[in-house]
Amino acid sequence: MTRPDIQQRLLAARKQRIAQGRARVRRSIGRRDGVRVEVNGRWLTEFSGNDYLGLAQQFEVINALQDSAARDGAGAGASHLVSGHYAVHDALERDIAQWLEYPRALLFGSGFLANLAVQQALLEDGDVCVQDRLNHASLIDATRLAGCKLRRYPHLDPEGALRQLKQAPEGAAMLATDGVFSMDGDVAPLRALSLVARMQQALFYVDDAHGIGVRGPEGRGSVAEARMSAADVPLQLITLGKALGGYGAVVVGNEDLIQHLSETARPYIYTTALPPAQAAATRVAVKHARRDQWRREKLMELVERFRGAAQRRGLELMASESPIQPVLCGEDTNALALSSALESAGFLVPAIRPPSVPEGKARLRVTLSALHSAQEVDALVEVLARSWDAVQRIRAVA
Repeated sequence: MTRPDIQQRLLAARKQRIAQGRARVRRSIGRRDGVRVEVNGRWLTEFSGNDYLGLAQQFEVINALQDSAARDGAGAGASHLVSGHYAVHDALERDIAQWLEYPRALLFGSGFLANLAVQQALLEDGDVCVQDRLNHASLIDATRLAGCKLRRYPHLDPEGALRQLKQAPEGAAMLATDGVFSMDGDVAPLRALSLVARMQQALFYVDDAHGIGVRGPEGRGSVAEARMSAADVPLQLITLGKALGGYGAVVVGNEDLIQHLSETARPYIYTTALPPAQAAATRVAVKHARRDQWRREKLMELVERFRGAAQRRGLELMASESPIQPVLCGEDTNALALSSALESAGFLVPAIRPPSVPEGKARLRVTLSALHSAQEVDALVEVLARSWDAVQRIRAVA
């Protein structure tokens, strides 16, 4: 028997990615100042991050991080169930449960780990997880790793979800969706999906990574914006590394669900707890996310400004009212050319290409922050429009 050479297989795969224009390149950020980042000694205005409320460098948040690190150290030192669970972890879980009006919360190291934990702990062989086709990769991968059946329905289609659940085998069922979709920026029809889940006796699970802090009363997210509660959405995930500006994730749910996760979820049990200093910083970020309505108001003003200016200049946008504003480019080469032109003009907006998005749907994923100014938004649109016109002219000649 001759086995495939893994090294040769990797080299062939990378060669193909390069030929397709899909090789990934990391940029090293030297320094950051709000929405400005230093890359290779040059300052760029970033329109690609997820710090929607501008809390990542908010001075009270940073002070809490520094004070806790000086007291508790750089890391937790162990998993939660050994000796790594600090009082500040408890406090953060209570704060978030109270904010989102859920009975209990459980802290995880990342959204990817949390999604895996939920599905591995709650689903078994013979069960099914029905998901929106454009759900985040962590939800899709979690189902595959959990070993249950994965069924996917057309994007934003509750009737499709109902069909998939009806056709599912006789095991337990979960219906999982993003709240705000990370690449398109649109919002799931949560009320309709909740009804589908109830009709089919499926556990309804919402990953609201991109909705928390931005949408709903007090920034409580897409579920609260849809006027829904823990009774409608028994289990919900929020990440701490987007609008809250930090790192980690929290799953909220009823006492029984959260207790089960804390005792059986492998991504919770077998990993070091989040640094207590990070938890302390996030507590302050949550306070600001709840209180600082001006951040959400400014953010929405910038979204409207960007959309209006972009549409007047003929740029192709998607139906998104969130801070995620995709500019469709079609072919990968178009997105790469636009991204390069923007970087030359002082803006950082990386191209998003398959497999992160469907074939033929390459784009620039423009994201807005409350820290951006109206002038920066106007300047971005101007460069985008001029660069797109130039790309079109080149294509016409070719």
